[in-house]
Amino acid sequence: MELRPGYKQTEVGVIPEDWDVKAIDELAKVTSGKRMPPGTSLTDRPNAHPYIRISDMVPGSVRTSDLMYVPEGVFPAIKRFRIFSQDIFISVAGSLDIVGKVPKELSGANLTENADRITDIACSQDYLLYFLMSPQIQGTIDAIRTVGAQPKLALSRIRKFKLAIPKSHDEQNQIAECLHEADHLLGDLDLLVTKKRLIKQAAMQELLTGKRRLPGFEGEWEEVSIGGMVDLLTGFPFPSSGYSSSGVRLLRGSNVKRGLIDWNEDLAQHWPSITSDIARYELRDGDIVIAMDGALVGRSYARVQASDLPALLLQRVARIRSSSLCNDFLFFQIGSSRFADHCDSVKTSTAIPHISPGDIRNFKTLIPPTKNEQIAIATILLDLDAEISGLETRLNKARELKQGMMQQLLTGKIRLT
Repeated sequence: MELRPGYKQTEVGVIPEDWDVKAIDELAKVTSGKRMPPGTSLTDRPNAHPYIRISDMVPGSVRTSDLMYVPEGVFPAIKRFRIFSQDIFISVAGSLDIVGKVPKELSGANLTENADRITDIACSQDYLLYFLMSPQIQGTIDAIRTVGAQPKLALSRIRKFKLAIPKSHDEQNQIAECLHEADHLLGDLDLLVTKKRLIKQAAMQELLTGKRRLPGFEGEWEEVSIGGMVDLLTGFPFPSSGYSSSGVRLLRGSNVKRGLIDWNEDLAQHWPSITSDIARYELRDGDIVIAMDGALVGRSYARVQASDLPALLLQRVARIRSSSLCNDFLFFQIGSSRFADHCDSVKTSTAIPHISPGDIRNFKTLIPPTKNEQIAIATILLDLDAEISGLETRLNKARELKQGMMQQLLTGKIRLT
Protein backbone atom coordinates (compact mmCIF):
# COMPACT_ATOMS: atom_id res chain seq x y z
CA MET A 1 0.00 0.00 0.00
CA GLU A 2 1.41 3.36 -1.03
CA LEU A 3 1.87 5.75 1.89
CA ARG A 4 0.59 9.32 1.85
CA PRO A 5 3.37 11.91 1.66
CA GLY A 6 4.50 12.85 5.16
CA TYR A 7 3.47 9.52 6.73
CA LYS A 8 5.38 6.39 7.75
CA GLN A 9 4.54 2.78 8.57
CA THR A 10 5.09 1.74 12.20
CA GLU A 11 4.19 -1.11 14.52
CA VAL A 12 1.01 0.76 15.53
CA GLY A 13 0.06 1.60 11.95
CA VAL A 14 0.57 4.51 9.61
CA ILE A 15 1.39 7.74 11.45
CA PRO A 16 2.85 11.16 10.53
CA GLU A 17 6.61 11.26 10.03
CA ASP A 18 7.01 13.80 12.83
CA TRP A 19 5.27 11.54 15.38
CA ASP A 20 6.86 8.88 17.59
CA VAL A 21 5.75 5.47 18.84
CA LYS A 22 6.21 5.18 22.58
CA ALA A 23 5.38 2.62 25.24
CA ILE A 24 3.64 4.07 28.28
CA ASP A 25 6.62 3.25 30.50
CA GLU A 26 8.73 5.51 28.26
CA LEU A 27 6.40 8.41 29.02
CA ALA A 28 5.35 7.78 32.61
CA LYS A 29 5.64 5.60 35.69
CA VAL A 30 2.94 2.96 36.30
CA THR A 31 2.40 1.80 39.88
CA SER A 32 -0.41 0.12 41.81
CA GLY A 33 -2.85 1.38 44.40
CA LYS A 34 -2.98 -0.02 47.93
CA ARG A 35 -5.32 -2.23 49.90
CA MET A 36 -6.36 -1.12 53.37
CA PRO A 37 -4.21 -2.76 56.09
CA PRO A 38 -5.65 -6.04 57.46
CA GLY A 39 -8.24 -5.56 60.16
CA THR A 40 -9.04 -1.97 59.25
CA SER A 41 -11.93 -0.51 57.31
CA LEU A 42 -12.92 2.74 55.66
CA THR A 43 -15.12 5.32 57.32
CA ASP A 44 -17.93 7.41 55.88
CA ARG A 45 -16.96 10.31 58.17
CA PRO A 46 -15.26 12.94 55.94
CA ASN A 47 -11.65 13.80 56.66
CA ALA A 48 -8.58 14.86 54.67
CA HIS A 49 -7.93 11.36 53.28
CA PRO A 50 -10.53 10.23 50.71
CA TYR A 51 -10.15 6.70 49.33
CA ILE A 52 -11.04 6.14 45.68
CA ARG A 53 -12.66 2.77 44.98
CA ILE A 54 -13.65 1.24 41.64
CA SER A 55 -17.28 2.11 42.42
CA ASP A 56 -16.29 5.79 42.63
CA MET A 57 -14.68 5.81 39.18
CA VAL A 58 -16.42 7.07 36.06
CA PRO A 59 -14.83 7.52 32.61
CA GLY A 60 -12.65 10.60 32.82
CA SER A 61 -13.18 11.44 36.49
CA VAL A 62 -14.40 10.40 39.96
CA ARG A 63 -17.94 10.39 41.35
CA THR A 64 -17.84 12.17 44.70
CA SER A 65 -21.35 11.43 45.97
CA ASP A 66 -20.48 8.25 47.91
CA LEU A 67 -16.85 8.64 48.92
CA MET A 68 -15.31 6.76 51.82
CA TYR A 69 -12.29 7.87 53.83
CA VAL A 70 -9.14 6.41 55.37
CA PRO A 71 -9.16 6.74 59.18
CA GLU A 72 -6.60 9.25 60.44
CA GLY A 73 -4.65 6.60 62.33
CA VAL A 74 -4.40 4.33 59.26
CA PHE A 75 -3.37 6.99 56.74
CA PRO A 76 0.38 7.10 57.52
CA ALA A 77 0.76 3.41 56.59
CA ILE A 78 -0.60 3.89 53.06
CA LYS A 79 0.07 7.56 52.31
CA ARG A 80 2.63 6.79 49.59
CA PHE A 81 -0.16 5.22 47.50
CA ARG A 82 -1.90 8.52 46.84
CA ILE A 83 -2.94 9.80 43.44
CA PHE A 84 -2.80 13.45 42.43
CA SER A 85 -4.65 15.60 39.91
CA GLN A 86 -1.73 15.48 37.46
CA ASP A 87 -1.88 11.64 37.44
CA ILE A 88 -4.15 9.14 35.65
CA PHE A 89 -5.89 6.09 37.11
CA ILE A 90 -6.98 2.90 35.32
CA SER A 91 -9.07 0.15 36.92
CA VAL A 92 -7.40 -3.26 36.70
CA ALA A 93 -9.70 -5.68 38.56
CA GLY A 94 -13.40 -6.45 38.24
CA SER A 95 -14.67 -3.54 36.16
CA LEU A 96 -11.70 -3.04 33.87
CA ASP A 97 -10.58 -0.10 31.73
CA ILE A 98 -12.20 2.78 33.61
CA VAL A 99 -9.71 5.57 32.96
CA GLY A 100 -9.69 9.08 34.38
CA LYS A 101 -8.04 11.69 36.54
CA VAL A 102 -9.02 12.88 39.99
CA PRO A 103 -10.57 16.34 40.42
CA LYS A 104 -8.27 18.94 42.00
CA GLU A 105 -10.26 18.86 45.23
CA LEU A 106 -9.42 15.15 45.58
CA SER A 107 -5.75 15.50 44.70
CA GLY A 108 -3.79 13.38 47.17
CA ALA A 109 -6.54 10.80 47.67
CA ASN A 110 -5.57 7.18 48.34
CA LEU A 111 -6.20 4.74 45.51
CA THR A 112 -7.65 1.23 45.74
CA GLU A 113 -5.41 -1.75 45.00
CA ASN A 114 -7.81 -2.58 42.14
CA ALA A 115 -6.50 0.36 40.12
CA ASP A 116 -3.10 1.50 38.88
CA ARG A 117 -1.61 4.99 38.92
CA ILE A 118 0.15 6.56 35.95
CA THR A 119 2.43 9.25 37.36
CA ASP A 120 5.39 11.46 36.34
CA ILE A 121 3.79 11.93 32.92
CA ALA A 122 6.26 13.41 30.39
CA CYS A 123 3.66 14.22 27.71
CA SER A 124 0.28 15.98 27.73
CA GLN A 125 -1.75 14.39 30.51
CA ASP A 126 -4.99 14.78 28.56
CA TYR A 127 -3.49 13.33 25.37
CA LEU A 128 -2.45 10.21 27.28
CA LEU A 129 -5.82 10.12 29.03
CA TYR A 130 -7.73 10.16 25.72
CA PHE A 131 -5.41 7.54 24.28
CA LEU A 132 -6.21 5.20 27.19
CA MET A 133 -9.94 5.89 26.68
CA SER A 134 -9.74 5.27 22.92
CA PRO A 135 -11.46 2.31 21.19
CA GLN A 136 -8.00 0.99 20.30
CA ILE A 137 -6.90 0.54 23.91
CA GLN A 138 -10.32 -0.49 25.19
CA GLY A 139 -10.28 -3.29 22.59
CA THR A 140 -6.74 -4.27 23.58
CA ILE A 141 -7.76 -4.52 27.24
CA ASP A 142 -10.67 -6.81 26.35
CA ALA A 143 -8.24 -9.05 24.45
CA ILE A 144 -5.54 -9.37 27.11
CA ARG A 145 -7.46 -9.39 30.39
CA THR A 146 -7.36 -12.53 32.50
CA VAL A 147 -10.43 -14.75 32.43
CA GLY A 148 -11.94 -15.72 35.76
CA ALA A 149 -14.43 -14.81 38.45
CA GLN A 150 -12.79 -11.38 38.62
CA PRO A 151 -11.09 -10.29 35.36
CA LYS A 152 -7.74 -8.59 35.90
CA LEU A 153 -5.29 -6.51 33.94
CA ALA A 154 -1.59 -6.93 34.72
CA LEU A 155 0.44 -3.82 35.54
CA SER A 156 3.21 -5.03 33.23
CA ARG A 157 0.75 -5.07 30.32
CA ILE A 158 -0.24 -1.46 30.89
CA ARG A 159 3.39 -0.39 30.92
CA LYS A 160 3.88 -1.84 27.45
CA PHE A 161 0.84 -0.25 25.78
CA LYS A 162 2.18 1.58 22.73
CA LEU A 163 0.80 4.78 21.34
CA ALA A 164 1.41 7.11 18.45
CA ILE A 165 2.25 10.55 19.82
CA PRO A 166 3.18 13.90 18.27
CA LYS A 167 6.67 15.09 19.14
CA SER A 168 5.24 18.55 19.63
CA HIS A 169 3.59 19.19 23.01
CA ASP A 170 1.55 21.92 21.34
CA GLU A 171 0.02 19.40 18.93
CA GLN A 172 -0.66 16.96 21.79
CA ASN A 173 -2.50 19.73 23.65
CA GLN A 174 -4.46 20.82 20.56
CA ILE A 175 -5.71 17.26 20.00
CA ALA A 176 -6.65 16.90 23.66
CA GLU A 177 -8.47 20.27 23.61
CA CYS A 178 -10.47 19.26 20.53
CA LEU A 179 -11.59 16.04 22.25
CA HIS A 180 -12.28 17.98 25.45
CA GLU A 181 -14.68 20.23 23.52
CA ALA A 182 -16.44 17.11 22.22
CA ASP A 183 -16.79 15.95 25.84
CA HIS A 184 -18.38 19.30 26.73
CA LEU A 185 -20.96 18.80 23.98
CA LEU A 186 -21.70 15.31 25.27
CA GLY A 187 -22.00 16.61 28.82
CA ASP A 188 -24.42 19.36 27.77
CA LEU A 189 -26.59 16.91 25.85
CA ASP A 190 -26.53 14.44 28.73
CA LEU A 191 -27.67 17.15 31.16
CA LEU A 192 -30.44 18.17 28.76
CA VAL A 193 -31.69 14.57 28.54
CA THR A 194 -31.65 14.34 32.34
CA LYS A 195 -33.54 17.64 32.63
CA LYS A 196 -36.21 16.52 30.16
CA ARG A 197 -36.66 13.23 32.01
CA LEU A 198 -37.18 15.11 35.27
CA ILE A 199 -39.69 17.40 33.56
CA LYS A 200 -41.58 14.37 32.28
CA GLN A 201 -41.50 12.74 35.73
CA ALA A 202 -42.94 15.89 37.31
CA ALA A 203 -45.57 16.16 34.56
CA MET A 204 -46.64 12.55 35.17
CA GLN A 205 -46.98 13.15 38.91
CA GLU A 206 -49.24 16.15 38.31
CA LEU A 207 -51.20 15.15 35.20
CA LEU A 208 -51.87 11.51 36.10
CA THR A 209 -53.27 12.40 39.50
CA GLY A 210 -55.39 15.38 38.55
CA LYS A 211 -53.26 17.78 40.60
CA ARG A 212 -52.95 19.88 37.45
CA ARG A 213 -55.88 20.03 35.04
CA LEU A 214 -55.58 20.90 31.38
CA PRO A 215 -57.62 23.86 30.10
CA GLY A 216 -61.18 23.03 29.07
CA PHE A 217 -61.65 20.02 31.33
CA GLU A 218 -63.58 19.78 34.57
CA GLY A 219 -65.38 17.24 36.73
CA GLU A 220 -64.23 14.91 39.49
CA TRP A 221 -61.66 12.21 38.94
CA GLU A 222 -62.51 8.75 40.24
CA GLU A 223 -60.20 6.25 41.95
CA VAL A 224 -60.85 2.80 40.49
CA SER A 225 -59.21 -0.61 40.31
CA ILE A 226 -58.19 -1.19 36.70
CA GLY A 227 -59.42 -4.81 36.74
CA GLY A 228 -62.92 -3.81 35.63
CA MET A 229 -61.62 -1.59 32.84
CA VAL A 230 -59.03 -3.79 31.13
CA ASP A 231 -58.79 -7.08 29.31
CA LEU A 232 -55.93 -8.91 31.05
CA LEU A 233 -54.34 -12.10 29.72
CA THR A 234 -51.29 -13.99 30.96
CA GLY A 235 -49.10 -15.89 28.55
CA PHE A 236 -49.03 -19.52 27.49
CA PRO A 237 -46.38 -21.95 28.82
CA PHE A 238 -44.73 -22.61 25.46
CA PRO A 239 -42.37 -25.57 26.06
CA SER A 240 -38.74 -24.81 25.31
CA SER A 241 -38.50 -28.09 23.40
CA GLY A 242 -40.70 -26.49 20.73
CA TYR A 243 -38.59 -23.37 20.26
CA SER A 244 -37.22 -22.82 16.76
CA SER A 245 -34.40 -20.75 15.28
CA SER A 246 -36.88 -18.55 13.40
CA GLY A 247 -40.58 -17.90 13.13
CA VAL A 248 -42.76 -15.89 15.53
CA ARG A 249 -40.99 -14.19 18.41
CA LEU A 250 -41.95 -15.19 21.95
CA LEU A 251 -42.31 -12.31 24.38
CA ARG A 252 -40.79 -13.42 27.68
CA GLY A 253 -40.25 -11.52 30.91
CA SER A 254 -36.59 -11.02 30.05
CA ASN A 255 -37.62 -9.12 26.91
CA VAL A 256 -39.66 -6.58 28.88
CA LYS A 257 -37.54 -3.68 30.11
CA ARG A 258 -38.51 -0.38 31.66
CA GLY A 259 -40.68 1.16 28.96
CA LEU A 260 -39.38 -0.89 26.04
CA ILE A 261 -39.12 -4.36 24.52
CA ASP A 262 -35.62 -5.75 24.03
CA TRP A 263 -35.23 -8.27 21.21
CA ASN A 264 -31.49 -8.60 21.69
CA GLU A 265 -30.18 -11.73 20.01
CA ASP A 266 -29.26 -13.27 23.38
CA LEU A 267 -32.87 -12.86 24.58
CA ALA A 268 -34.88 -13.70 21.46
CA GLN A 269 -36.72 -17.04 21.21
CA HIS A 270 -39.11 -18.14 18.47
CA TRP A 271 -42.12 -20.37 17.91
CA PRO A 272 -42.56 -21.96 14.45
CA SER A 273 -45.94 -20.37 13.64
CA ILE A 274 -49.27 -19.12 15.02
CA THR A 275 -51.87 -21.90 15.00
CA SER A 276 -55.54 -21.69 15.96
CA ASP A 277 -54.99 -23.18 19.42
CA ILE A 278 -52.56 -20.41 20.45
CA ALA A 279 -54.00 -17.52 18.41
CA ARG A 280 -55.43 -15.82 21.49
CA TYR A 281 -51.86 -15.23 22.72
CA GLU A 282 -50.93 -13.20 19.64
CA LEU A 283 -50.03 -9.63 20.58
CA ARG A 284 -51.36 -6.49 18.89
CA ASP A 285 -49.93 -3.07 18.22
CA GLY A 286 -50.55 -0.94 21.34
CA ASP A 287 -50.84 -3.80 23.85
CA ILE A 288 -49.28 -3.13 27.23
CA VAL A 289 -47.13 -5.94 28.62
CA ILE A 290 -45.95 -6.36 32.20
CA ALA A 291 -43.28 -8.78 33.44
CA MET A 292 -44.63 -10.55 36.53
CA ASP A 293 -41.33 -11.89 37.91
CA GLY A 294 -37.91 -10.52 38.80
CA ALA A 295 -36.15 -7.92 40.91
CA LEU A 296 -37.69 -5.10 38.85
CA VAL A 297 -41.24 -6.42 38.97
CA GLY A 298 -43.59 -3.44 38.78
CA ARG A 299 -41.01 -1.51 36.78
CA SER A 300 -40.64 -3.87 33.81
CA TYR A 301 -43.38 -2.90 31.39
CA ALA A 302 -43.63 -1.89 27.74
CA ARG A 303 -46.00 -1.05 24.93
CA VAL A 304 -46.03 -3.35 21.90
CA GLN A 305 -45.32 -1.59 18.61
CA ALA A 306 -45.86 -2.70 15.03
CA SER A 307 -42.12 -3.39 14.69
CA ASP A 308 -42.37 -5.98 17.50
CA LEU A 309 -44.93 -8.06 15.64
CA PRO A 310 -45.74 -10.84 15.05
CA ALA A 311 -45.17 -12.01 18.61
CA LEU A 312 -46.74 -14.41 21.10
CA LEU A 313 -47.19 -13.94 24.83
CA LEU A 314 -45.24 -16.34 27.08
CA GLN A 315 -46.20 -17.29 30.63
CA ARG A 316 -45.39 -14.94 33.53
CA VAL A 317 -46.00 -11.94 31.30
CA ALA A 318 -49.35 -10.14 31.43
CA ARG A 319 -50.96 -8.38 28.51
CA ILE A 320 -53.53 -5.65 29.11
CA ARG A 321 -55.63 -3.67 26.66
CA SER A 322 -58.73 -1.55 27.15
CA SER A 323 -61.67 -0.31 25.10
CA SER A 324 -62.97 2.04 27.82
CA LEU A 325 -59.64 3.73 28.59
CA CYS A 326 -57.19 5.53 26.33
CA ASN A 327 -54.44 2.92 25.95
CA ASP A 328 -51.67 5.55 26.02
CA PHE A 329 -53.09 7.01 29.24
CA LEU A 330 -53.18 3.50 30.71
CA PHE A 331 -49.57 2.93 29.62
CA PHE A 332 -48.38 6.01 31.50
CA GLN A 333 -50.34 4.92 34.58
CA ILE A 334 -48.54 1.55 34.48
CA GLY A 335 -45.25 3.43 34.12
CA SER A 336 -45.96 5.66 37.10
CA SER A 337 -44.43 5.50 40.58
CA ARG A 338 -47.93 4.74 41.85
CA PHE A 339 -47.98 1.37 40.02
CA ALA A 340 -44.41 0.58 41.12
CA ASP A 341 -45.33 1.33 44.74
CA HIS A 342 -48.42 -0.87 44.45
CA CYS A 343 -46.34 -3.79 43.17
CA ASP A 344 -43.77 -3.28 45.93
CA SER A 345 -46.56 -3.61 48.48
CA VAL A 346 -48.00 -6.85 47.07
CA LYS A 347 -45.07 -8.72 45.51
CA THR A 348 -43.86 -11.92 47.13
CA SER A 349 -40.70 -11.81 49.23
CA THR A 350 -39.22 -14.99 47.73
CA ALA A 351 -35.85 -15.22 46.01
CA ILE A 352 -37.54 -14.19 42.75
CA PRO A 353 -40.26 -11.65 43.59
CA HIS A 354 -43.46 -11.94 41.57
CA ILE A 355 -46.93 -10.50 41.27
CA SER A 356 -50.18 -12.19 40.21
CA PRO A 357 -52.81 -11.21 37.64
CA GLY A 358 -55.05 -10.30 40.58
CA ASP A 359 -52.38 -7.92 41.89
CA ILE A 360 -52.43 -6.10 38.55
CA ARG A 361 -56.22 -5.99 38.44
CA ASN A 362 -56.31 -4.59 41.99
CA PHE A 363 -54.11 -1.62 41.10
CA LYS A 364 -56.07 1.50 41.99
CA THR A 365 -55.54 4.63 39.95
CA LEU A 366 -57.22 7.94 39.28
CA ILE A 367 -59.24 8.29 36.08
CA PRO A 368 -60.51 11.54 34.49
CA PRO A 369 -64.27 11.70 33.86
CA THR A 370 -63.87 11.76 30.05
CA LYS A 371 -61.77 9.82 27.59
CA ASN A 372 -60.92 13.08 25.81
CA GLU A 373 -59.07 14.29 28.90
CA GLN A 374 -57.18 11.00 29.07
CA ILE A 375 -56.16 11.48 25.42
CA ALA A 376 -55.07 15.08 26.03
CA ILE A 377 -52.90 14.05 29.00
CA ALA A 378 -51.38 11.14 27.10
CA THR A 379 -50.60 13.43 24.13
CA ILE A 380 -48.54 15.78 26.31
CA LEU A 381 -46.58 12.88 27.79
CA LEU A 382 -46.07 11.31 24.37
CA ASP A 383 -44.69 14.63 23.11
CA LEU A 384 -42.25 14.69 26.01
CA ASP A 385 -41.24 11.11 25.18
CA ALA A 386 -40.59 12.16 21.58
CA GLU A 387 -38.41 15.08 22.74
CA ILE A 388 -36.41 12.78 25.02
CA SER A 389 -36.02 10.21 22.25
CA GLY A 390 -34.77 12.89 19.85
CA LEU A 391 -32.23 14.14 22.38
CA GLU A 392 -31.06 10.59 23.08
CA THR A 393 -30.54 10.09 19.35
CA ARG A 394 -28.47 13.28 19.18
CA LEU A 395 -26.47 12.13 22.21
CA ASN A 396 -25.74 8.72 20.68
CA LYS A 397 -24.68 10.32 17.38
CA ALA A 398 -22.42 12.73 19.27
CA ARG A 399 -20.81 9.78 21.08
CA GLU A 400 -20.21 8.03 17.75
CA LEU A 401 -18.75 11.23 16.33
CA LYS A 402 -16.36 11.55 19.25
CA GLN A 403 -15.24 7.93 18.83
CA GLY A 404 -14.49 8.67 15.17
CA MET A 405 -12.61 11.83 16.12
CA MET A 406 -10.47 9.89 18.58
CA GLN A 407 -9.63 7.33 15.94
CA GLN A 408 -8.61 10.01 13.45
CA LEU A 409 -6.87 12.48 15.76
CA LEU A 410 -4.94 10.02 17.94
CA THR A 411 -3.38 8.36 14.88
CA GLY A 412 -2.57 11.53 12.99
CA LYS A 413 -4.92 10.73 10.09
CA ILE A 414 -6.32 14.21 10.64
CA ARG A 415 -3.89 16.97 11.63
CA LEU A 416 -4.82 20.14 13.50
CA THR A 417 -1.63 21.97 12.60
